[in-house]
Amino acid sequence: MNLSIIVPLYNEYESIPELVGSIERVVNERGYSYELIMVDDGSNDASWEMIERAAAKNPNVHAIGFRRNYGKSAALFCGFKKALGDVVITMDADLQDCPDEIPELYDMIVNEGYDLVSGWKKKRHDNKLTKNFPSKVFNATVRAMTGIKLHDMNCGLKAYRNRVVKSIEVYGDMHRFIPVMAAKAGFTRIGEKIVEHRPRKYGASKFGMSRFINGFLDLLSILFISRFGKKPMHFFGTLGTLMFIVGFLSAAWLGAQKIYFLNRGVKTSLVTDSPYFYLALTAMILGTQLFLSGFLGELISRNSAERNIYQIDKEF
Repeated sequence: MNLSIIVPLYNEYESIPELVGSIERVVNERGYSYELIMVDDGSNDASWEMIERAAAKNPNVHAIGFRRNYGKSAALFCGFKKALGDVVITMDADLQDCPDEIPELYDMIVNEGYDLVSGWKKKRHDNKLTKNFPSKVFNATVRAMTGIKLHDMNCGLKAYRNRVVKSIEVYGDMHRFIPVMAAKAGFTRIGEKIVEHRPRKYGASKFGMSRFINGFLDLLSILFISRFGKKPMHFFGTLGTLMFIVGFLSAAWLGAQKIYFLNRGVKTSLVTDSPYFYLALTAMILGTQLFLSGFLGELISRNSAERNIYQIDKEF
């Protein structure tokens, strides 16, 4: 199979018929063998009914329906798990992503050898103050921290080699950083393509300003987990050992200084009267706690169950 097209959606029933029709037109013109996987993220409108109507007309349409709303990462994770195509393309259901971009994205994976190609909505039709400017700041921060030179990290329109989506685990709100996760997994051939961004035709955006704060915290999580996720002792154990050693040496210095003065008959205050004694003691306690945190983290990482457990209500 050439293509798996994954469309996560939440309350987008008005867009579904037009979106499915546009995708059918594009792939049929190019003669691709394909599957269209629509993941209904717990919609409470008529989205599932519209998906069923589309599937009745087109056997290439498949769907997953969640019992409740879990978020875009969960939808993508389940879509990736189900995808069979050599190339996997993701796009949003709000008609702001143009299906006419599919052939060029496909060619960049198959013919140009990219592992992942991310869309870049260079000309956007969103509010400049609440969407465009924060997005530019966010993407500049991600580029600086990760070294991945993408202008629009969170663009929903992306193309992947199949083995990429099978090698990464998307959870929480980590869908914003799939290129970072792919690079950490060893897929370094990451490209970018300027894509058309259409004005929203129906409904309203499902994302607010909080996504930028959450996104920055998620980025720190990815950078930390990718480096220390399998070996938490390397971080916590090292930091804890260093703190304990510094605290122990400081306390030993205070004790040695007290003994030195006593041997020479010099009157001096109690060791416990010095604020440095309590700083040294605090460093030793914190060092011990960090070391134990690393040890517990090792136990948890070696015995943890999968994080992606979602209640799928229906599927075909």
